[in-house]
Amino acid sequence: MGNSNGKPIVYTDEVNLNHFRLLRVVGKGAFGKVRIVERKDTGLTFALKYIRKDEVVRSESVRNIIRERRMLEHLNHPFLCNLRYSFQDMEYLYIVVDLMNGGDLRFHISRKTFTEEAVRFWISELGCALRYIHKQGIVHRDVKPDNVLLDSEGHVHLADFNVASDITPGKPLTSKSGTLAYLAPEVYGGRGYYSEVDWWSLGVLFYECIYNKRPFEASHHDQLAQAIIKADPPFPVTSPPVSMPCNHAISSLLEKNKTLRIGAASWESFTDNPFFRELDFEALEAKEIEPVFCPSSDKTNFDATYDLEELLLEEAPLEARARKQKPRAELREDATQQEIRADELHRMIENMFEPFNYTTVPQDRSPVVSQVGSPSSTGASSSKRSEKDGAVDPTGGRAQPSRSIPTSRSQTPGGSASRTRSSTHSPDGSPPLPSAMPDYGGSGPTSEPREYFPPPTSDPNVAQALQQVVPEPKELNRVKTARFEEPGQPPPSPGQSSRNHRPRGSVRSTSQGGGVQVVLNEQGSWSDMANQSQNLVTPNEDQRRNEKPSGMLGFLSRKKGRDRSPKATKEKERGVLGKEGARVVISHG
Repeated sequence: MGNSNGKPIVYTDEVNLNHFRLLRVVGKGAFGKVRIVERKDTGLTFALKYIRKDEVVRSESVRNIIRERRMLEHLNHPFLCNLRYSFQDMEYLYIVVDLMNGGDLRFHISRKTFTEEAVRFWISELGCALRYIHKQGIVHRDVKPDNVLLDSEGHVHLADFNVASDITPGKPLTSKSGTLAYLAPEVYGGRGYYSEVDWWSLGVLFYECIYNKRPFEASHHDQLAQAIIKADPPFPVTSPPVSMPCNHAISSLLEKNKTLRIGAASWESFTDNPFFRELDFEALEAKEIEPVFCPSSDKTNFDATYDLEELLLEEAPLEARARKQKPRAELREDATQQEIRADELHRMIENMFEPFNYTTVPQDRSPVVSQVGSPSSTGASSSKRSEKDGAVDPTGGRAQPSRSIPTSRSQTPGGSASRTRSSTHSPDGSPPLPSAMPDYGGSGPTSEPREYFPPPTSDPNVAQALQQVVPEPKELNRVKTARFEEPGQPPPSPGQSSRNHRPRGSVRSTSQGGGVQVVLNEQGSWSDMANQSQNLVTPNEDQRRNEKPSGMLGFLSRKKGRDRSPKATKEKERGVLGKEGARVVISHG
């Protein structure tokens, strides 16, 4: 282990692969892999994305890689995977970003079903991230669970800017870049789009986190495109049910009209939606609100197959050694057009994929200039870049407008009387909720069975008789008496005769030791008593489970099954409803 050639490592030099210890592989992309690395001098851990140059050149993706590297240099936000280092050697391009130990969102939603509160927290943080990159003049174009990573505390971070693009006012993007199931209707429409497509993709992700399936599915691309253009996602009836505000927020993000789509219409239309309104977004962006779901630290949150592939199938696994970039050999005079093109792209990589070290730049990095000329514009400076979709500016010149500041929202959840407007009305752009909110599973107040005590009477004979049945107040803690009356019979009034005061039906007395005495009077019947005894307060499920069965054969009444196992007594994860599929679909919408 260590440095194979015996030379000391100089950490003041330009960063290279020899400055890191290579740990496990945690992801795989189209051109490379992602693995955990550790700085040898500081012990800090990061995520290393390494990409084969030959693969990038062969697929003509050089401009995308260079554009991603340049965008990340100018981005720095709490809910992004921020760039820390970049460098290259003879074989690979390296991008080092923040390590997220919590795994990606796809990993979690494919294994568990989460509560609305947990999903709301994720969508709110992702909304803050989208607002930030849009103000920097960038559209992500590939918002999906695979590109959302969780840190060890449970905060989400938007990653993978491989198909992201700069946006220029008056020059809409037209390419179908991204993942087909997450593309907005305007992308398929072919008339151009701006940053509003990211809010649609966020709605698809939102739907998937709640229902564990995508809102638009089809057997082939044409059917999928038609379903997305129609923009009519189903909202199935589930058990436990999804609340009306949650479905309303999803449908507001999956709004076909981009001028009415929350987030795209304005930032306030997103924050003022009834589902998100109670959140303090200023505190949220400062990470002052505790995440609802925290990934487990006792087990890995990554797919182990990536590490096994590196060990067993990779012919030339990555090694932590310094491999300096050598000048490329000159082309032969008889070189083919394909060789000439490959040489041009290799030289473009060498010259334009610049090294980066976050320790040598200010924390508040220079933002990327450019803002969309669309309804989602928030007033940032316009870009001077006039390239086509997917092109890269060789000069890399960017102006430096002031850093975006989140909209102030001083109210914390439930902490101020100023948030008193109706949850069905949203004046800042969010579509109103339906006025009639159905009751999902919640029943109204039920009539609890109450003990009956006859009213006081002046007749001494009656009072003496009742004393045997009704205890004094000081004895109520020792004896519990319940009276069973025939249906429709009102309690006796003080003016009635002593004969009418005679207890009717049956009387049950329970002593402190657990004994029960039932007295059946002349006008009562055992059938009536059995029917009416159902109104007695019965112990709930937890009480029955915890109470110890009595008697010699009491062990036979113990409930057997999974809920008696040690796993059943394990504390339920916060923000988790259950395993994948715990929200059962009763009927499709």
